[in-house]
Amino acid sequence: MKGKTGFFVHSGGQYRYDEWVRTPSCRTPAITYSRKPPGSLRPCLHLSHGSMLRFNLKFVYSLIVAGATCVGIPAQAQVPQAPTTALFASHCLDCHQGKEAEAGLDLTKLGKDLSDQKTERLWVRIYDRVHSGEMPPPDSEQPTAKVRAEFLNATGSWLQKTQQAEYAELGRVRSRRLTRREVERSLHALLGVDLPLADHLPEDAKTAGFTTVADGQAMSHFQMERHLAVVDLALDEAFRRALGPVDQDVYQHSFGPDKIVRSNPKARVREPELLNGRAVVWTSGVIFYGRLPVTTAPQSGWYRFKVRAAGLNLPETGGVWCTVNTGLCVSSAPLLNYVTSFEATTDAKEIEFEAWLPQKHLLEIRPGDVTLKRGSFGGGQVGAGEGEPQRVPGVALEEIQMERFYRGASDEELRRLLLGSLTMTADKKGKSPQIVSKDPAVDAKRLMQAFARRAFRRPVSDEQLAGYLALVQNSLNEGAEFSAALRNGYRALLCSPRFLYLTEEPGKLDDHEIAARLSYFLTGGPPDQELMALADAGKLRDAQNIRRQTDRLLSSGGGRQFVVDFAAEWLDLDQIDFTEPDSKLFPEFDRIVQHSMLNETHTFLETMLRQNQSVSRLIAADETFLNSRLARFYDIPNVQGDALRPVKLKAEDHRGGVLTQGAVLKVTANGSHTSPVVRGVWVSEKILGEPIPPPPDNVPAIEPDIRGAKTIREQLAKHRSQEMCASCHVKIDPPGFALESFDPAGQWRDRYLYLASGKRTKGAEIDASDRLPDGRSFADIDEFRRLIAGDPERLAKNLAEKMLVFGTGAPIRFADRIEVDRIAKQAAQDDYGWRSLVHGVVTNYVFLSK
Repeated sequence: MKGKTGFFVHSGGQYRYDEWVRTPSCRTPAITYSRKPPGSLRPCLHLSHGSMLRFNLKFVYSLIVAGATCVGIPAQAQVPQAPTTALFASHCLDCHQGKEAEAGLDLTKLGKDLSDQKTERLWVRIYDRVHSGEMPPPDSEQPTAKVRAEFLNATGSWLQKTQQAEYAELGRVRSRRLTRREVERSLHALLGVDLPLADHLPEDAKTAGFTTVADGQAMSHFQMERHLAVVDLALDEAFRRALGPVDQDVYQHSFGPDKIVRSNPKARVREPELLNGRAVVWTSGVIFYGRLPVTTAPQSGWYRFKVRAAGLNLPETGGVWCTVNTGLCVSSAPLLNYVTSFEATTDAKEIEFEAWLPQKHLLEIRPGDVTLKRGSFGGGQVGAGEGEPQRVPGVALEEIQMERFYRGASDEELRRLLLGSLTMTADKKGKSPQIVSKDPAVDAKRLMQAFARRAFRRPVSDEQLAGYLALVQNSLNEGAEFSAALRNGYRALLCSPRFLYLTEEPGKLDDHEIAARLSYFLTGGPPDQELMALADAGKLRDAQNIRRQTDRLLSSGGGRQFVVDFAAEWLDLDQIDFTEPDSKLFPEFDRIVQHSMLNETHTFLETMLRQNQSVSRLIAADETFLNSRLARFYDIPNVQGDALRPVKLKAEDHRGGVLTQGAVLKVTANGSHTSPVVRGVWVSEKILGEPIPPPPDNVPAIEPDIRGAKTIREQLAKHRSQEMCASCHVKIDPPGFALESFDPAGQWRDRYLYLASGKRTKGAEIDASDRLPDGRSFADIDEFRRLIAGDPERLAKNLAEKMLVFGTGAPIRFADRIEVDRIAKQAAQDDYGWRSLVHGVVTNYVFLSK
């Protein structure tokens, strides 16, 4: 079998192979390579399942490696000699020349090849520092306005023209691979399955803060192996349900207290005890106490639960906050997965939630508030009646309803996705149902065309489909059942670069490319039927239609999903589990607080997006969203209930905007102490749009002495006194110092805390004052927020830039800045509202071009 000329896509570009041959014995294809194609991607690897073609992973990996050096860079614009020489010679070379050059920057050896990323970054940084007036330093002789302007105009033009020439030939974004989140949602949409698939794929690395950036995406032997495994997992589930009886996974039961409690009423175990006709779990530190064997999943799947519960021996703080976790709940498998939390009150109420349960996993429901008084139970087990005499808080379970359900398509919908209008044979004893096809070749072509169109997110020609259809036909010729042959074809399509990569032509995107980019940006999944229909009709290049579709995709729960996906990477909220606050220093922090913090930030951002609120509220909002547990942790009174609700903030609360929300404060600390440098860099890069270069290799890291023997200010003062450090620390330190009033767990503090002889001890007073690079001073976080919020255009540019990176898969470069400015200026008409910024992003040239 001989393959036609085609191209393989990798994060570095598109690579051509001239020929590949597969012998009947399925030996490794023989291939020859040439340079990248000037035009579009062609069909590449046709992969099948089973005996048809044993896919050789080494072949794919060698193909990637062989092409890794094939991408050429277009000719660059002319280097601006005269203006550069004039400025450098008169004002720069005294400090930036030779072995002792300041900051290690020797301008006499500065390269001119902008295809080298390091060289490009240096030129952009030089431009920015001259433009801002940082260089030459204020205490040095300054160039005339004419010399400065000529340098900026010439250098800026050179940078912009060189990058635009590269965009014209190669595109701004190299071929972007779907992230593991996007692979999961794509397989869900294509096959109708609901399995959690992302965790089976390798974690995606972040570049420029986002996993979607093509330049940082790898494709290794292991990556391909895991992708194949996930495709097989999804296909196995899809065909199991398609070929099996309808409603084969039905499971629905209701359990009363007598079924929930321990089987032996007097046993000392970790299940609830029966007390006054209710299943009771007391507050305790015993692991797995509150496990519910009755909820053990008979098979892996999504389950919907309705739990009726009430609180016992309520504390003075209100109800009894409880957690719901899942796991095997045995010592050999100690990890538990958090599901939800609720506040049990005197009056019983019903709590409804959904959870993915692997087979044999079960629920654990227990009081989870670490501030509650705990019962004393010996031997690692809990005996009947031991909690009541101690009068510790508890939760009483009155009923549990458990139902298996599909988060994706129903069985009938799934069959239509896979089999179209084909029917199944009747069930026969000892024989599985089979697909009824009077003309397998015709039916296979029709189904493969429909599936390929959805998998590749655009119409597919007969030529492009031919290789895949040949695999299906070969399977049929070898006697395979129609379902097995069709599965082989679907597997090949799902292993194609056309599925795994967003393949686009340099220049403006066509309608189908716009549909894919818009959908993956806003939903993390492939275009739906309405988007595809508009693309087919050629109506997605119209800005009004794009805005209309954006609003549709963000309506209902779409806005929440976009916020969760975007904030996970933009604000590093996906790192919230990376550290755990020291329980001895911060004893009030628990998982209920952490998940309430996440919900606070998500709800806050979702409200901003839905109501098109100004980006200034990101910093200086006078409202947030709290439940009683998080409000108590923040020391904000008069908030009741376990549902998040809008809370008007007062000056004494020292809260407002994302900088003072616990989720952000936690991800910017290490669990035991805070660092103004870490938080300052985070605020500069994530909120203010001020990139901070890494420190020189010979500069030691600063570890704060929270006891106050040597304050962090004293240590940082040494850095700020050195010219090579001062230029960055003048930007880093102000937001870092402002946030020192919040500890690593997100609570307000007046003094540092440290452990002395195992006890919490107060250290030095917090000094949150400083001055901004422009000279304006502030006394605390409240004044800092007011100063920053007073420049909404800067906040809008940063947010637009972050969304463009997330949505397009490429960092913002010098040539893109003018478009970022244009988006912000358009949104100024709506007070820089977030929804207006989204509209500006999705209708901008940068978003609508490769």
